This record gives sequence, C-alpha cells and structure tokens, in this order.
Amino acid sequence: MEKTRQDESIPIVEEDLRVDKKEIVTGRVRVRTETDTVEELAHASLDSETVEVQRVPFDRIVDTVPSVRTEGDVTIVPVVEEIMVVEKRLVLKEELHIRRRRTSKDFETPVTLRKQRAVVERLPPDQGSDSEPSA
Repeated sequence: MEKTRQDESIPIVEEDLRVDKKEIVTGRVRVRTETDTVEELAHASLDSETVEVQRVPFDRIVDTVPSVRTEGDVTIVPVVEEIMVVEKRLVLKEELHIRRRRTSKDFETPVTLRKQRAVVERLPPDQGSDSEPSA
C-alpha cells in the first residue's frame, strides 16, 4: 500500500529546561573587636578664692550705724556697740576689711581612654563554624 501525502506525520519535539541550585561555601568571615587603651593627660584649670579679714579698731562715737560699703576690692563691714552713759551713743568699735584674692592653678592627671576597632578576617571554607547554612 502506498502512502499518500496526507498520511505522512512529522514528529514534534519539545525540550524542557530545568535549573537546580546547590549552595557551596566558598569562604567565611570572622569579625571581632579589639579594645586598645591610650594614656592621655586631662587638663583643667582649678580656681580658688580666699578671704582675708583685717580688723581695724576705731573706738569713735557715731550718730548712726554706718552702712556696709565697698572700696575697690575691699568690703567694709562696720561693727558697733551701744555703751551706757547718761545717754546712749553709738561707738564704732572696729571695721572688718575683707579682701578677696583669686588664684588659678593648672591641673593635670593621667587618664586611660579605651578605643575599639573592628578586625575582619577572611577564612577558607573549611575553618570557622562546622555547621552548613540551610538552603
């Protein structure tokens, strides 16, 4: 029996693509911090103030209580007392002359400061953690 053109068949072929992935460790990284200490001098200026009191005797009779006053860098505080006579009189017994003196002194002391830095190490795949990451 002879085949006719109508009986001929052409096979149809189809290709499929399938891609698989496999995780492979090619290296590891370890990161740690190191702390270094550095000695430095801390600088500061320390101020202080002292007060000098000088007693200046007067024994002078006054009519009213003198007020506290300042002359230059001296504060003057009058001290009075009443004495009994036939009449009362104010007698200036003394004045306190108060002088302020300021001083400044530089101060240094060693202090320890800590500074951290990160150290990154690259490791081959067979070192470091023994566990494989899960896919």
